[in-house]
Amino acid sequence: MTSDDTAQFYTCNCFTTDNLFLEDYSLHVRFVSEQQFRLDYEALLRRLGCVTDQQFEDVLNKISQEVDRRRRLSATSAERAAAIKDVYRPLHPHVYHLQESYLAPKFRQIVEFCRGGDSSVDGLLDLLEEEAAVRVYRFPVFERSFCEELVEELEHFEKSSAPKGRPNTMNHYGILLNELGFDEGFVTPLREQYLRPLTSLLYPDCGGRCLDSHKAFVVKYDMNEDLDLSYHYDNAEVTLNVSLGKDFTEGNLYFGDMKQVPLSETECSEVEHRVTEGLLHRGQHMHGALPISSGQRWNLIVWMRASQERNKLCPMCNKRPTLVEGEGFADGFTKNPTALNLSCVLT
Repeated sequence: MTSDDTAQFYTCNCFTTDNLFLEDYSLHVRFVSEQQFRLDYEALLRRLGCVTDQQFEDVLNKISQEVDRRRRLSATSAERAAAIKDVYRPLHPHVYHLQESYLAPKFRQIVEFCRGGDSSVDGLLDLLEEEAAVRVYRFPVFERSFCEELVEELEHFEKSSAPKGRPNTMNHYGILLNELGFDEGFVTPLREQYLRPLTSLLYPDCGGRCLDSHKAFVVKYDMNEDLDLSYHYDNAEVTLNVSLGKDFTEGNLYFGDMKQVPLSETECSEVEHRVTEGLLHRGQHMHGALPISSGQRWNLIVWMRASQERNKLCPMCNKRPTLVEGEGFADGFTKNPTALNLSCVLT
C-alpha cells in the first residue's frame, strides 16, 4: 500500500482569499477585506477600465460569489459525485480503467527506459521532443482510437442530466474527472505507474520523485464557448496537458518564465498542440492558450502534486500552508511526514 491510499490530504486556507480570477479584467486578485482590496487594486482596476461605482460594485459581487463557491466546494463536489454515480450511465465504461493498450507505443517505450536501472536524463531527452520553452517536453501519450472514445464519453456526459462542476475559475467548459469516477482506475495509475518514472528524472528539483496526489480535469475550447486561456500558473508541481481532439486550428500554448518573473520582462515561446500528444511542464511555469480559430478542442489536464514540496511552501500564496481538511486529494497538502517519504519511490 502506498501513501496515496492512506494519507489525509488538505487544502491551504489561502484557497478562499488568494488567486481569485476577475475574467473581465484578466486579473488574479487577493481579497481579505474590502479595505485591503481597494488599497491593493482600485487604482489598477481603474486603469483596466473599471471606472464607475457600479463596475466596482459588480467586481465585489463576483468576488463574494467566488469566495462562497470555494468555501462550499468540498461539500458540493461530493454531492455532485454521488449524484453522478446514481444517475449517469457511461457510454464507454471501459475508458474509466487504464489499460496499456490505450497508451502510445512510444510512450510505453519511454516509460520502460525510465524504469530501467541505467536510465539517465540524457538518455530520456533523446526519446522526448524538447520545445523552445525551457523544460517543456512533448511525447505521444494515447492512441488516437482511445482519444476518440474518451471524447465521445465526455460528450455523452456533457449532454446528460447529471450535475457538472467547473474545472477552475478560468475554464467555464470542462469536466472534473474525479467527480465522474476516473481517479481510482485511470488517473492514479497513470500518475503512479507511467508519469512518475518520467518526472523523477526530469523534475527532481520540484518534487518529480514524490508526486503523491493530483487534480485531473478536461477543458473544452469551442468557437461558441471558451476560445482561449489567460496567462497563469498551475496549482501543481508538474503538469501534463494532452490534446484529445477533435478537429481545430490555431490555439497554441505559449510559455513565459517562472511565476516570479513579470510578463513585461518575459519572452514567450509558442508550443503547438497535436492530438494524442502531451506536454509536460513545471506547474509554476507561466503559460496560456491562444484562441482557436475554428473547430473544437478537448484537453486532458493533470496537475500532479508533491506534498513534500508544497507542505513547506504553498505555491499559491507563497507562505507556509495553513491546513484545512479537504475531500479526496484536496490540494495535495499533508500533515504526516512518514507518508511523504513513502511516496518518494519510483514505481
